Amino acid sequence: MKTRLWILFLCLAIASCGKKLEEKKPVRKDVIETVFASGYLEAKDTYELTALSDGYLTEVSFEEGDLIKKGQVLAVIDNKENLFNTQSATQLYRIAQANTASSAPLLQQAKQNVELSCKKMEQDAQQEQRYRKLLESNSISKVEYEDIYLDYQTSKTNYLSALEDYRNRQQQARQEEITNRASKQINAETLGNNRITAVSEGKVYQKFKVTGDYVKRGDVIATIGSADVIYAKVNVDEANIAKVKMGQKAYLELNTEKNKVYNGTVDKIYPSFDEETQSFVCRIIFNEPIDFKVAQTQLQSNIVVARHDNALLIPRSYIDYNGYVQIKGKDEKTKVKTNFVSNEWVQVLEGINDSTILVTDQLSANKMKTSEVGAQLGK
Repeated sequence: MKTRLWILFLCLAIASCGKKLEEKKPVRKDVIETVFASGYLEAKDTYELTALSDGYLTEVSFEEGDLIKKGQVLAVIDNKENLFNTQSATQLYRIAQANTASSAPLLQQAKQNVELSCKKMEQDAQQEQRYRKLLESNSISKVEYEDIYLDYQTSKTNYLSALEDYRNRQQQARQEEITNRASKQINAETLGNNRITAVSEGKVYQKFKVTGDYVKRGDVIATIGSADVIYAKVNVDEANIAKVKMGQKAYLELNTEKNKVYNGTVDKIYPSFDEETQSFVCRIIFNEPIDFKVAQTQLQSNIVVARHDNALLIPRSYIDYNGYVQIKGKDEKTKVKTNFVSNEWVQVLEGINDSTILVTDQLSANKMKTSEVGAQLGK
């Protein structure tokens, strides 16, 4: 083991002594600064067709790629509970509706009580008047009159109670009719949920369920969107979202059509942060027809965020991660001010000029180091 370590140290020492310095001057170029964003195709007005009740799918009458119309029945769910509830609610409503009619038994009985108590009150009123006249003529005692008067007051109270009871029964019957009518309508609506219809016209882009599948309320059965308008939905990281603006030009390439670039425009920047992708979401519309219109197709885009004319550029390998460069003839590295950094180039604003000669051993050192270590590991 010691021998192997010494061999490795010897190789590294030889490599450090034999480093080759590469030299390069900055160059002036007109450059376009872009922000990379990956994403996918999405149809306009995309929505998910979901199950509104539980049960088995007895019918699924669509396929991916089908054009559909608003209100078209796309699937049917077998849910007996909704059917039974609707039938029960309908029968209860009919009973409640019949109880509001004047011929309803409870209302007829209450009405008869009103009529009987009314007749009794009228009779007692006549009797009270007769006894009052007799009392005035001193033909009867005051006690006899008071008994008759008490009977009249009692029958009058009974009449008013019977009348109030009749009115209460009418009101209760109407309330039950209203409640059961609402229950009937709700259950009819719930029963209608067994038939899944299209919210709007469009195209079926994805199909998730087939006939015979068991679905629960909220399960997605299909994805539907516009058949004509399709756009790109892309993710931009936090470091670059501030550079992206509405109306900026973008270049897009579909994974299904490599080396074919489409022109687009940033049409929308969504106002919330996407926790799932840890990025911000933007919408890019195509400025020209695209040949491949399949939703969820993966793509890459470059959004043009700035243009720099006659920019001073140096290769990325000539600057370290702290922003320092090595100028030929100087022992200490020089700090430079940069604007943007790409995989290949860095725009420099301050610290060097066109005639500055930069040196680096990064490429040669990396190549030598990789060769030495690879050789050592291969032994």
